[in-house]
Amino acid sequence: MIDLLLILVVLTNLKLLGASRLGASIRTVAAQGVVLGLLPLVTHPHPLSIRILELAAGSVIIKGFLIPGLLFRAVREVDVSREIEPLVGYITSLLFGLAALGLSVWFGAKLPLPMGALSSWLVPVSFFCIISGFFLIVARKRAVTQVLGFLVLENGIYTFGVGAMQEVSPLVEAGVLLDVLVAVFIMGIIIFHISREFEHIETDRLSTLKD
Repeated sequence: MIDLLLILVVLTNLKLLGASRLGASIRTVAAQGVVLGLLPLVTHPHPLSIRILELAAGSVIIKGFLIPGLLFRAVREVDVSREIEPLVGYITSLLFGLAALGLSVWFGAKLPLPMGALSSWLVPVSFFCIISGFFLIVARKRAVTQVLGFLVLENGIYTFGVGAMQEVSPLVEAGVLLDVLVAVFIMGIIIFHISREFEHIETDRLSTLKD
């Protein structure tokens, strides 16, 4: 079950790299959030403690519903539906994703797993999420897509933290989720103001601003 959830995370990352529609991308990140919310339930021994159940429920609600809902609202406010001219094309992005996945698997095989790690896929999938998130931030123009890249990057850190450690501090995980939620609020405000002032949300055009 752990490996199945991690494979689903890999597939959602590949879909994000090849998706142009913002709505589909947000739904993909929401599905990834739900999958990661289930991860604590299968990586920790039964019977499950209350704090693990709370962590799983909080992750599903925040990553799978609350944050995607905020992003859907931002997309409606700025009235955009797709990433039209990304800095890196979608076929090239998918090829980069496959290369990054291969690199992550190689890196995971070289890096010793921490004590208590339950799957050899933990390090590769975590590293792949981090690379994919950075790539989306750099290779896309729409601010909404860059926010999604930030979320995928954080999902990689979350995957490693939850999967590799048998004893998860709920305060640490709650702090990470809160930081992400606040960041999405701030980015949503920035997206709204960019759209209102410049009638677009392509961040690369900000380099052409003049007095």
